[in-house]
Amino acid sequence: MSSHKHHEKLTQIKDAVIKSKELSEEEKSNTIKHIEAWIVEDKAEGIIADELLAIASGIRPILKELGLL
Repeated sequence: MSSHKHHEKLTQIKDAVIKSKELSEEEKSNTIKHIEAWIVEDKAEGIIADELLAIASGIRPILKELGLL
């Protein structure tokens, strides 16, 4: 699952927690803190993947020229 899809699911879960009538305000707050941390991690993983792809596409011609690909 892509980072973007993870982010969407985490956002849906966060919205459900906020709307929950079963959870106390403290439980909601703690859960939302965890979800927000996961969203930040998910974004970071996406950024890292994008950067690696950009680096790989830049290195590929050099590796071909050197006969390594």
